[in-house]
Amino acid sequence: MLWAMDLSNLFDFRLELLGPTIHQLIRELATPQGWWAAAALVACVLLAMQLASSLTNRVGAGGRHTLLLTWIDRIGWPLIALMLVVVAKTVLSRFMPVTMLAVARELLVPLVAIRTLLLALRQTFPTATWLASLERTIAPVIWSIAALHVLDLLPMLLETLESIAIPLGKSKLSLLQVITGLITLAFAGLIALWISSALDARLALADAIPQGARAVISRISKPLLTLIALLIALPIVGIDLTVLSVFGGALGVGLGFGMQKIVANYISGFIILLDHSIEPGRLIRVDRYRGIVSEIRTRYTVIKGLDGVDAIVPNEMLVNSVVESETFTDSTTRVALQIGVGYQSDVEQAMQILIDAAAAQPRVIKTPAPRAFLVAFADSAITLEVGFWVKDPEIGTLALRSDINLEVLRRLRAAGIDIPFPQREVTIRQPAPSVTSPAG
Repeated sequence: MLWAMDLSNLFDFRLELLGPTIHQLIRELATPQGWWAAAALVACVLLAMQLASSLTNRVGAGGRHTLLLTWIDRIGWPLIALMLVVVAKTVLSRFMPVTMLAVARELLVPLVAIRTLLLALRQTFPTATWLASLERTIAPVIWSIAALHVLDLLPMLLETLESIAIPLGKSKLSLLQVITGLITLAFAGLIALWISSALDARLALADAIPQGARAVISRISKPLLTLIALLIALPIVGIDLTVLSVFGGALGVGLGFGMQKIVANYISGFIILLDHSIEPGRLIRVDRYRGIVSEIRTRYTVIKGLDGVDAIVPNEMLVNSVVESETFTDSTTRVALQIGVGYQSDVEQAMQILIDAAAAQPRVIKTPAPRAFLVAFADSAITLEVGFWVKDPEIGTLALRSDINLEVLRRLRAAGIDIPFPQREVTIRQPAPSVTSPAG
């Protein structure tokens, strides 16, 4: 790539290029009166900071007037400095040149205006997070442009930036266009974020819209508005979108093949949020993961296991696999316990003991009531099963199973019903006597 740069003015620098304002400041600083004006400016700034600090301490001492304290803290010293500079300029202009004070006044005016505007926006949109970025990045840029304009340096800077260009086919992209484009994109992006935040706030108050639909709209709006801002900002700065169409098409095809799984997970996330098949708080099992859905993101879903371990499951798995939901239509879940008793035991009594031990637990619901079944005739015992229903499977059933097993064991022992253990009979046979053939 070839750079088309006209840097001759940079290497052949002349002092007169700095403009009349800088020349006047240099001439004044070469005289004692200029240093007196500089000292007056420093004194005004220091005095303004001291007065603003004292005013802040006095207002904040009572613990009230929070809004007034915020305004004093943000625009106190620049506003006081502006007033002091105006007074000093008016007084000293009768005795000496005051170009430095005039420049300081012109620089303090945009500083006060920018801080006032930002503070007004903060008071209007107290929950907007984009204002912090605006204050840290865009505000210094705006003030710097205003300072360059006051010092008569802006035309020279613009001419220099325009002379540095990158050839793009039949056209050129200058550094000025790049900087202008970045600033325009930043403004467009901030406006898009502001609209997205306002939309999120409205959706949070719209109870008529389902929660899943609100989540989908909220997550689609931000990238969509950012894309629209990008498409609007690029032509404004002179960038032809058709130049990027070929590159964008090739990039889109490459990303389409390389990000199939990621795109599938995002689409699956939107499907899950819209059809309400899986929602936070439900107890589900997918593949080998069983737990409560704690969070649904556009790419993955977080399943918190009953052992406290979080499983991050891709949304595509939840859409393409069979999901067992224990709380989809009804949270009531059946739990079964099996136990073996001896063949000589009273089976009906043992089954009643199982039913009574399950019904005695407060988490076991009464309707349907617990029931016991004879499941199988095993090798060493008769296998019995008791089934019961609970309404809160999401808090786990291990403790409930343990309590029922302990109660069953206690009652079986009290009734003299044993729980046999596997037995094996080993028969050792004598080897058959060897047969000897008669001597030939």
